[in-house]
Amino acid sequence: MIKSLNAEVITDLSGSSHYHDGKFVNEAPTSPNSLSKTLKIMWRFITEKRVDTEPKVPLPMRNLTADTIAALPAEGIHLVKLGHSSFLMKVEGEYWLLDPVFSERASPFGFMGPKRFQETPISLDNLPHIDRVLISHNHYDHLDKQTITLLKSKVANFYVPLGVDGDLQRFGIQPERIHSLDWWQSRSFNDTTIVFTPTQHFSGRGLSDGNATLWGSWVIKTPTQSVYFSGDSGYFDGFKAIGEKYGPFDLTLIETGAYDKDWQDIHMTPEQSVQAHLDLQGNVMMPIHNGTFDLAFHAWYDPLDRVNQAAAENDVSLTTPIVGEVVTVGSQYPESRWWTSLK
Repeated sequence: MIKSLNAEVITDLSGSSHYHDGKFVNEAPTSPNSLSKTLKIMWRFITEKRVDTEPKVPLPMRNLTADTIAALPAEGIHLVKLGHSSFLMKVEGEYWLLDPVFSERASPFGFMGPKRFQETPISLDNLPHIDRVLISHNHYDHLDKQTITLLKSKVANFYVPLGVDGDLQRFGIQPERIHSLDWWQSRSFNDTTIVFTPTQHFSGRGLSDGNATLWGSWVIKTPTQSVYFSGDSGYFDGFKAIGEKYGPFDLTLIETGAYDKDWQDIHMTPEQSVQAHLDLQGNVMMPIHNGTFDLAFHAWYDPLDRVNQAAAENDVSLTTPIVGEVVTVGSQYPESRWWTSLK
């Protein structure tokens, strides 16, 4: 058992088969984090020459209003990329957010850390009432304290990995509004089902809480459509298992960015992202986790260039909307390769 800082709430993690000695573990062994590894990566960021890690010109964006979202049909799944891995969705008439990060930096500090390339296409103030927020894990580029704190009067329900309920309670969210799930657990409402599924990653927001909370991905299924949201992951056999159990998917939102040789087991290369989409039995793939923050050593456009080539080589349908552009599942998908003229 672990006890959150809210003394009235205790989160029992001992029943999870992948929780051992106070830490969550991946299904397959991954390289452990260590102080020496962290210092090595920090030294690389200081000394290594990096090219085009941030765009030199403003990136395209379509401004979004609450009226635009309200005007979308109540039927089906509609989604808008807000940047990085953050999405505003309209699911069978309900408003959802996936990994919402609206802050200027993906960092515990407001004055340092990875800074956004562009603002979000809609402000927190202009968001409609949100029925559900889904969180994949508690890293700063996926779980943003300032965003959650400002959203708490607008959100009915939060769905999080085991242990992340403690983070949200510390942010001021009432426990009864938080639903924590282990891998393969599901919740159903209004003929829609969500399933929290495995990834190969890690968690932590400080120096002493590594892997104290779970990480994962989300399956979203309505009576007629299905979407997969990857969160962060290295390539692993779990994608095939998810595809066999819940595929095929109309649309997969797959992490494609922030990869490097020093963390290759916890983040995929673009070529592996395409393979994950195939394993999941996806119809159309949208590469996410790129074009917003400088989190690695590659050029900001490298993930998009490489995933575009890998998709073409594997006959995969790729959609690459600009930030703020509405995508309707099962309708015509945006295909503009907008980044090619901005290098």
